Amino acid sequence: MKYRRIGNSGLQVSEIGLGTWLTFDGTSKDYDKNNALNTIRYAYEHGINYFDTANFYGLGHAERVLGEALAKYDRTSYVIGSKVYFPMGEKPNQSGLSRKHIMEQCDRSLKRLNVDYIDLYQCHRFDKNSPVEETLQAMDDLVSQGKILYYGISEWNADQIKEGLSTVDRLGLRKMISNQPIYNMLVRQMENDIVPASKEGGLGQLVFSPLAQGVLTGSYTSAEELPEDSRLRKTDNDSASLYFKEDIFEAIRELKKVAVRENCSLTQLALSWILLNDQVSSVIMGAENQDQIAENIKASEMEWSSVLIEEVNSILDKINFTWPLFD
Repeated sequence: MKYRRIGNSGLQVSEIGLGTWLTFDGTSKDYDKNNALNTIRYAYEHGINYFDTANFYGLGHAERVLGEALAKYDRTSYVIGSKVYFPMGEKPNQSGLSRKHIMEQCDRSLKRLNVDYIDLYQCHRFDKNSPVEETLQAMDDLVSQGKILYYGISEWNADQIKEGLSTVDRLGLRKMISNQPIYNMLVRQMENDIVPASKEGGLGQLVFSPLAQGVLTGSYTSAEELPEDSRLRKTDNDSASLYFKEDIFEAIRELKKVAVRENCSLTQLALSWILLNDQVSSVIMGAENQDQIAENIKASEMEWSSVLIEEVNSILDKINFTWPLFD
């Protein structure tokens, strides 16, 4: 496993990180806690040091499982990234990025994770109902209190990133270090404006959905045929179906041929392609078991020639797809 710094910070994370959304939040139809614990521990023991979670995942369940799995290891040897924003109750102050919600949820996340500090605490979305100054001052105060070491943002658009960075400078706050956007071979909007805005402020990209919710594993070959073990069958989340376009299926067929020739899986090809972007600090994968971890971490070892890069990008350039959440 190779490691990269998050943006301009000194914090080093594994090129492949493990996410806890869907897989370990207890919502999957075949969720197995022992499997979840063993999968997290296997990831750690094979070089993964960055673990991504959020209070909202399973309304705290994912944090509890992650904390239990990592408790046996030296706290200084792994990095936990958690997040705050989404509703944790039905009352007015139980969501968003107000100082009240941030402070209260940080304390609750610490208890669920069973740790003294969170390495990276992130604003899970931009909150139009809370002043940016209030949000970022709260994050700065959490660092001062030792409850978090660094802070960052997730799914903020370019203008929001710029507003956040300028607010930090204006108020003289500690600098944020990361941004967490969706990024994969099929969803590349990040390259156009998110990366330039982030780079100016020294933010590293911790990208999620690198396999397009399973589409880039090659599991789906048509909109009509869903494999029995596919994510669409296991969960109530059906956003993977947004990728079901004929030009995408055609591109995946071509990419499979490239992967076979290069003696790797389509999954490894897709993950390692993301790592070609030097603004990416870590690729947050979802994995359901140890076998998937073992396969995915090999992406950190792959090397690309200029010819291979050109060939793959020429396939991807034929795709006409915009992830709707960026509209």
